[in-house]
Amino acid sequence: MNQPLAYIHPGAKIATNVVVEPFATINNNVTIGSGTWIGSNVTIMEGARIGKNCQIFPGAVISAIPQDLKFEDEDSLVTIGDNTVIRECVTINRGTKAYGRTEIGKNCLIMATSHIAHDCILENNVIIVNGVLLAGHVKVGKFAIIGGLAGIHQFIQIGAHAMVSGGSLVRKDVPPYTKAAKEPLSYVGINSIGLRRRGFDALKIREIQNIYRVLYQKNYNTTQALSILEAEFEASPERDEITTFIRNSQRGIMKGYTNKQ
Repeated sequence: MNQPLAYIHPGAKIATNVVVEPFATINNNVTIGSGTWIGSNVTIMEGARIGKNCQIFPGAVISAIPQDLKFEDEDSLVTIGDNTVIRECVTINRGTKAYGRTEIGKNCLIMATSHIAHDCILENNVIIVNGVLLAGHVKVGKFAIIGGLAGIHQFIQIGAHAMVSGGSLVRKDVPPYTKAAKEPLSYVGINSIGLRRRGFDALKIREIQNIYRVLYQKNYNTTQALSILEAEFEASPERDEITTFIRNSQRGIMKGYTNKQ
């Protein structure tokens, strides 16, 4: 149901059962899947690809051009997966030629006033709490939670199932399954409660705890810890995910709370 007070460009492709409330603006080159609700005063600009059964609340601005001085009006996109909720006054900028799109996965919750910059990639089931700021090229793994008012430096990676405390300044990568808090940001344990809620059993949680004891509590440097993990720990998807994440980290991983900063 499209309200007559909304503006919808004739070139927009909108499924027949999408609800568009009054005073929303939907520009050309936009696709919106079935069952999605677009609240009043939402602005959806060119290059948005929005999935099925999404909810976009009043004041959100989707697919505005990047706040990047190198941007040269190249074609780029914002993609938003099915069943994702975007709350009031969220801003999500489209990609640049570096990656070509900003990507939000399925079943995500992006809470009010958050900003997601160009070329960010959020996997499925991510929760971004109120007022979080993601700079360009940030990657957030599945089921990660970023607490309110956190600021994430450009090119940071946050691993799957990680939890970042509210108000954090994230300047280093946050490995999978961990909790990150304090200033400077530090390892404060694994996200055991979240893992239990998602079906990880006690043995698997203990395996992940033991991996991070080697990384953060045995006074090894990162190279030594990775060598021990690969030599002495049985291969598993979780061990390999953690070691691969750390080896591929470009900015380095956050420190342990027992380490000197």
